[in-house]
Amino acid sequence: MSNDPANWGFETAQIHAGASPDPTTNAVVTPIYNTTAYVFNSSEHAAKLFGLAEFGNIYTRIMNPTQDVAEKRIAALEGGTAALLLSSGQAAETFAILNIAQAGDHIVASST
Repeated sequence: MSNDPANWGFETAQIHAGASPDPTTNAVVTPIYNTTAYVFNSSEHAAKLFGLAEFGNIYTRIMNPTQDVAEKRIAALEGGTAALLLSSGQAAETFAILNIAQAGDHIVASST
């Protein structure tokens, strides 16, 4: 197996994309992180994270290491730049509409 993801077949990408062995335990499979909150080194550190000036985990509903691997894997399988996991289909629909619609736009929707 090539170490270059660009050379991986679809089946290999399904298993390995977005993940790397844990540097401490050498575990190959990404663990499921059940954490809900993270510690900040200082208030300045927290401000940088929430201001998106520095990358890091803020709150597990927004991001966590397990979700990060899943998003990278989906992006690799779909040939995309990135992917985003959301908590529900309605959240995905809302996210999509709010990113396309602008102030003053009209949205026509059907109940079926």
